[in-house]
Amino acid sequence: MELAKSLGVSKGIISLWENGLREPSLSSLVAIAKFFRVSLDELVGIKEQ
Repeated sequence: MELAKSLGVSKGIISLWENGLREPSLSSLVAIAKFFRVSLDELVGIKEQ
């Protein structure tokens, strides 16, 4: 999995995040946002008012 490789974590960790069994650290969230080229706000679902 490209995301796991890019973040330096296992596919199992990604699966735990996806299934809500674990939460990524702030540094992982930043890396995920960069990977998908979105803002951190977009990644976590914060909308501008």
